[in-house]
Amino acid sequence: MIVYHGSNQHVENPDVKHSLRNLDFGSGFYVTTVKEQAEKWAKRRADLMTGRPIINSYELSLDKTDFNVKDFGEDLDSWIDFVCNCREGKKDYLQFDIIIGKVANDKVFRVVDMYHQGIWDKERAIKEIRVYPNYDQIAFISQRSIDELLEFVSAEELTS
Repeated sequence: MIVYHGSNQHVENPDVKHSLRNLDFGSGFYVTTVKEQAEKWAKRRADLMTGRPIINSYELSLDKTDFNVKDFGEDLDSWIDFVCNCREGKKDYLQFDIIIGKVANDKVFRVVDMYHQGIWDKERAIKEIRVYPNYDQIAFISQRSIDELLEFVSAEELTS
């Protein structure tokens, strides 16, 4: 399957060490199956940093079974707690090689934040999350998972 990474640079050899902060699934290398989502990430990254928006494409092979994979699927109950823990800097994510699930985009992030601050209970937060588009993310937590499962295909610079 083809997956995408939005950036402001070509990333032929991805690694986990350049993840600068704790994201939804902790520090790691993030890709998505949704090209439009990667384009938005690339444009945002280029706006915040120097450079031009670039979509990096990879062939992902999940054939190997010796990786510890956490796939949240539609389990928003566990997902929202996991995301909150990662954003607090907790390191539970390090027990996995790969984490798959929904993405807390701008709108979803607000919902997660309302829940995290205790303004909304979990039931209300999950109800709100369900109304947003189904973007996804795959976080590679271990370098071995990147090295063995991702193969660089291309880097495409986006035009305005």
